Amino acid sequence: MSLSPHFHEPRLEALLPGFAASAAQRDRAGGHAAAEKAQLRDAGLLSLSIPKARGGDQLPWPDLYRTIRRLAAVDSALAHVLAFHHLQVITVLIYGSTTQHDALLIPTREQGLWWGNAMNPLDKRLIATPVAGGYRLSGIKSFCSGARGSDWMTLAAHVEGQPFPLLAVTPTASTKQLDDWNTIGQRQTDSISVVFEDVFLPREQVLKQPDVAPAPAHTLRNCFAQLVLVNLYAGIAEGALTTGIGAVRESRAWISAGVDQRTDDPFQQNRVGLLDAQTAGATAAADRAAELLTLAYEKGAALTGDERGEVSIAIARAKVLAHQVSLTASQELFEMTGARGTGHAEALDRFWRNARTHTLHDPLDYKLNQLGRWRLKGEWPNPQFYA
Repeated sequence: MSLSPHFHEPRLEALLPGFAASAAQRDRAGGHAAAEKAQLRDAGLLSLSIPKARGGDQLPWPDLYRTIRRLAAVDSALAHVLAFHHLQVITVLIYGSTTQHDALLIPTREQGLWWGNAMNPLDKRLIATPVAGGYRLSGIKSFCSGARGSDWMTLAAHVEGQPFPLLAVTPTASTKQLDDWNTIGQRQTDSISVVFEDVFLPREQVLKQPDVAPAPAHTLRNCFAQLVLVNLYAGIAEGALTTGIGAVRESRAWISAGVDQRTDDPFQQNRVGLLDAQTAGATAAADRAAELLTLAYEKGAALTGDERGEVSIAIARAKVLAHQVSLTASQELFEMTGARGTGHAEALDRFWRNARTHTLHDPLDYKLNQLGRWRLKGEWPNPQFYA
């Protein structure tokens, strides 16, 4: 398992300059990044998480998260879409059978198929009704990241009288997508609402029946999802810091600074130094959490609740740090650029808007509370969808 903190995926590196050049314009436009998603697909980046036994790259998850973080530093919306594609792949691997792995992941690799999701655990409006051979799906799901332009979707649906959600996959073409994603940030994540109008779900597409309680190994899916967000936040922080450093190097010192070069301004040096330490801390915590998550995943059905809890704590710590520095760095960016950084064309406020939009989906107070209860009372976070 490669754990190099400096791992760079060369196929992504070749695309980053182009993505960076168009990021501001695409942020203003919003909508669907079809051309950029095609570039990611054509570069073979949809196979990173697919096992080698199914023809994929089987990139270690610590390196996959580093890849997402690199992209997020340039464009966190594109990073979100790519990361959520791989989150659905690991969902199939965690919950699916060997037969389902072959039936779903081999075509994904061979045909360059995109995955989206309709898994929002807080939205229980999607109802699955048992019928001969499977279920009928009716209802709506919100915040379906990656849905537009995808080929397959994972989904969670409520079944009347059952204690757990039904988990399944369905072709995206069987659903109706609503054009209702218009936020201040993360504007090209395709996080739309999806409507299911009496969609037949064959039994072969069910990953987990609603009467089956998830084992600790199953709930790692939530950990994979949480760590996606951690690395998106850390990437935003690194992108804002790098952009600010470029501005400091290229602009003149403030008239009262007493120095000729802005890089010699002690206040700018302090600012960059503090942000560097905070970003490095978040990144190191994210990498450590990814290592623990990988080890836990490799245990499979032997994973215990305590071992799962240790992973959850590591991710919570990383998320607190990454959450905070993403907002701080994207705000302090303007102290480094000065007034020139407020130009509309550059859209440098996108770093903050992206961080603020995404971090609101999982309130920091409750993550801190999980950590506090564990430290004070020894209580593991409840292995729900947000822990």
